Amino acid sequence: MEAQPLTDWDASLCDCFEDVSTCCYGFWCCPCIACTVSERFGESRLLPLCDLCARAGMCIPPAVLSLRVAMRNRYGIKGSICKDILASCFCEWCSWCQMHRELKHRKKTPVVHNMSNQTIVQMQPYPLMMGPAYPYPPQGGFMGQGVPPQE
Repeated sequence: MEAQPLTDWDASLCDCFEDVSTCCYGFWCCPCIACTVSERFGESRLLPLCDLCARAGMCIPPAVLSLRVAMRNRYGIKGSICKDILASCFCEWCSWCQMHRELKHRKKTPVVHNMSNQTIVQMQPYPLMMGPAYPYPPQGGFMGQGVPPQE
């Protein structure tokens, strides 16, 4: 199986004006955007709470770092663990916004399906059977009820 070529992030770390709604959302409610990104990526909404606990111990925020690395791996985005650590430590909220923009971009990217090996079956309509031909036109009543005309 051939490896897919690596791509760049849809928007760079500081491209706030590319998607102002994401950055405004991130600016006014940083925990909200972190929880949204976590959930949209398929993780628990509560995962970003680990970052708050990590800040108390002054270490690298684990949630933003782990999601950033996982997103790069899943989507084949160029980068390195060193760059991810730097972005997570010094630009945490910009990193959350960048991941939010990436998920929005991936959601609206069209999916192309290869239909070359599909079998096409052409169906003919089911033939209708005609009722018996009457030698005389019906006189009153309804056709096909089997009731002879009254005299």
